[in-house]
Amino acid sequence: MPREIRRKIKIAQVITRLDWSGAPDIVEIIYSYLDPSVYDITLIYGRTRYPSDNTREFLKKFNGKIIFIPQLKREVSLIEDLGALIRLYFIFMREKFDVVHTHTAKAGFIGRIAARLAGTPLVLHTPHGHDFYGYFGTLGSRLVIMLERFAALFADKIIVFTDIEKADMMKYRVCRASKVLVIHSGIDFSVFERLKVDAVKKRAELCLKPEDLVVGMIGRLESIKGFEYFIDSAAIISRQIPQTRFLVVGEGSLHDKLAARVRDLNMGDKVLFTGWREDIPDILSVLDVLALASLNEAVGRVLLEAGAVGKPVVATEVGGVPEIIRNNETGILVPPGDPAAMAQAVIALLKDEAKRLEMGRCAKEWVKNNFTDRSMVERLDEIYKGVTKR
Repeated sequence: MPREIRRKIKIAQVITRLDWSGAPDIVEIIYSYLDPSVYDITLIYGRTRYPSDNTREFLKKFNGKIIFIPQLKREVSLIEDLGALIRLYFIFMREKFDVVHTHTAKAGFIGRIAARLAGTPLVLHTPHGHDFYGYFGTLGSRLVIMLERFAALFADKIIVFTDIEKADMMKYRVCRASKVLVIHSGIDFSVFERLKVDAVKKRAELCLKPEDLVVGMIGRLESIKGFEYFIDSAAIISRQIPQTRFLVVGEGSLHDKLAARVRDLNMGDKVLFTGWREDIPDILSVLDVLALASLNEAVGRVLLEAGAVGKPVVATEVGGVPEIIRNNETGILVPPGDPAAMAQAVIALLKDEAKRLEMGRCAKEWVKNNFTDRSMVERLDEIYKGVTKR
């Protein structure tokens, strides 16, 4: 009797931008680990402001199974958003995907509606954070919550990375608890184990002296990331420990405003704006402390990456950060919007090398044991295969 031939499970991964960090990193991990003999994966994406070599290499992996939708972008535009919705609907109708997995808020809102209207059997969404607070004013936040409640009706499951994210979903009554799954975010730890950086050379490239103490913050230069508080804390730190230098790594709409703030504080010789970098592991390796001043953060994958290279962190106690950073063990948590508190925590670490090294060692062990990419994808693999039972 001939053996039954099963067709592959067709999956669409839908995302707005492929600027290399956070959500795109997760999508790449999912694609890289899923069995190609079981899955047929298509990537659907929108406008990318800062395409990198990582972006281009990632797109090559799909061997042409990519669909670019220029109307699919992060900014709100009713005409373009409607255009993206219509295009996604017809793509889903034509391709007959078994699973549509959307990532980030905009792609999630439009993609979930289009997928359900097209009759996709399994619709999943991963927010990669949420906009319930920190991004907009009171009225804007209420509108976002209402829209999320509406979009949740079109998804079978919402996948979040921390229990705190799930608790927020329940707090704001976005959907019932049974619809939300918690799967810890994961990183490819082997990349960091293989990392070999000439620290002296890298420091010289960044105009840092061997004796400098280095504190850095990495992310999009946008209000929600709190870079202005980091810069204000840098001024406080510099007065007490003059040999400290500060790296602002990333790009965004606040670049000029932040640069002006640095000039106002007479910190031009202390703060270096590196722009968008593709060598984040190398950058992390030369830091003494990583700072994260976000006002809202789902996970903050850079926190996992810092742990993977054995670096302590001072981070704001927001969103899912407390599930990533063990306070006073792998880093120090401080209140958001409080430069003095951040400065005090950073100063304590800079003055105590033994404490920095011990926190870094604990962080590395914590990340290695709890946040691997393989365990994350194994959970997703089970969910995707569940479509065969539907």
